Amino acid sequence: MENPELEKSIAHITVEIIEYVPNAVVIKTILKKSTGNISVMSFDVGEGLTEKTSPFDTFAQIIEGKAEIIIAGKSNFLLTGGSIIIPAHASHHIKPDGRFKMILTVIKSGYE
Repeated sequence: MENPELEKSIAHITVEIIEYVPNAVVIKTILKKSTGNISVMSFDVGEGLTEKTSPFDTFAQIIEGKAEIIIAGKSNFLLTGGSIIIPAHASHHIKPDGRFKMILTVIKSGYE
């Protein structure tokens, strides 16, 4: 089975880890551990994530483009370089403003 993580001890240009795919949201695992994971995502124009909740805190960082991240009904507009912590159990969804890429870091420790 292919290793889903990025190769370790090798420098990476974060925004180039993932490419855009027409009419799709693409997710690539950077690092996956029992205590959490880091993923990079790309969103084509018109794509987004539906409202959901997670039992864990999640750190979202925009690495290209811009998007609206709505947490518990409150809108947050983020541009490249912007970030926000989505609290555990909070409803949230992501509405891109054009193509964009982001990194999601999920922290599971402390919730055992």
